[in-house]
Amino acid sequence: MEKIRIVYDHVGNTLDVWFTKPQKAICEEMGSGVILKKDKKGKVIGFEKLNFLPKKEKIFLKKELPVETLVA
Repeated sequence: MEKIRIVYDHVGNTLDVWFTKPQKAICEEMGSGVILKKDKKGKVIGFEKLNFLPKKEKIFLKKELPVETLVA
């Protein structure tokens, strides 16, 4: 099983979640600022959330992201 990679772009205020190693992808906008990323065969390999943090929270961001993981 591949590791999930989470990348936050502070300048663009986007959060990228990859289910594989980051690679070129076909992007499909799903609405509400969510972009689905697929490989050339149509398999979902990740997604991107635009405007991840409100402006006032983005200013105070240091080295931690407000992301929680749960294993059920």
